[in-house]
Amino acid sequence: MAAKSFVEKYKEDHQHPMNKLTHTIGIPMIVVSLPLLFWLWKTALTLFILGWVLQFIGHLFEGKKPSFLSNPVYLLVGPVWYVKNILTGKAFKKDQTEKPHL
Repeated sequence: MAAKSFVEKYKEDHQHPMNKLTHTIGIPMIVVSLPLLFWLWKTALTLFILGWVLQFIGHLFEGKKPSFLSNPVYLLVGPVWYVKNILTGKAFKKDQTEKPHL
């Protein structure tokens, strides 16, 4: 049996709707904060910290540790997953194959 791809594993670790929501908001905050650091460091630092707080809150709902704790590659997989879902419109559609979370 083949190993799961990074994206498949990332998706598996991010199923709870609240975790998806916090990542949809937090990932862009973190990514935007990085280049802003050179010009607006206070704003960048605020965005960076709040973005990470949202990530960890989402994982409390998910009940799983953040993927990057098992492999730092997931620090890049998250933004790639986010952009892919935004570009394909999947970020705003409910996946009909998923079972509802209680």
